[in-house]
Amino acid sequence: MSANFAVSPRVRRAADAAQAFLRAALDMALPQLCAVCRAPVAGRGLCPPCWSKLSFITRPYCERLGIPFVYDPGPGILSMEAIADPPVYRRARAAVRFDEISRALVHALKYGDRLDLAPMMGRWISYAGRELLAEADALVPVPLHWRRQWGRRFNQSAMLAAAISAESGVPVAARALQRVKATAQQVGLSRSERASNVQGAFKVPEEGRPLVARRRLVLVDDVLTSGATVEGCARALLRAGAANVDVLVFARVADAV
Repeated sequence: MSANFAVSPRVRRAADAAQAFLRAALDMALPQLCAVCRAPVAGRGLCPPCWSKLSFITRPYCERLGIPFVYDPGPGILSMEAIADPPVYRRARAAVRFDEISRALVHALKYGDRLDLAPMMGRWISYAGRELLAEADALVPVPLHWRRQWGRRFNQSAMLAAAISAESGVPVAARALQRVKATAQQVGLSRSERASNVQGAFKVPEEGRPLVARRRLVLVDDVLTSGATVEGCARALLRAGAANVDVLVFARVADAV
């Protein structure tokens, strides 16, 4: 025979107070550290010196690729890269440039188990992509192959997508896309090698097609370098009937043009 025991309000308040005390004690014993330089910080995230070095991407930039311009060439102007080699996705936006500071944040999230950084990074991405999110039906995180996700225990792109969803209200279509090919790491590969590496790596599974067909989707990833990965994802989504695909990332490799 089993019995259900109701917890009295007094006991619940005592338990909540004990948890609050424990959290405060841990914060005193283990102070929060800057995700980049490891200096103690009052809250979570970055210390003031590291924050001042973070390079946010703001207009003027290429309306297609989000690459920043040195000067303002006027509304709607595209970069030479977007004109010479237009991507299959519609638009890309990034919160920050990929540099020493943003690299440290990405690595802390991916390899340092700093999952507490995802909400902060998600807020910055949401602000950078507010125009894209206003038109979006769903967010699609760039998937990991199951072997890599098993080893890492989580998908950093999915963590960022969840944080963006919390900020914007746009739902996450986590099962819309699969990585069916265990690709090599893209780091160190040339542009053409990156494209070959991810060729045929992504597909929309049968159960994901209703999440994709005729929907305006936003791909979410941590870093945009050559664009080969998001290009491969966007092709798979468009072949499955997506109305259009945009791209949102935390950081992008970008020299001002």
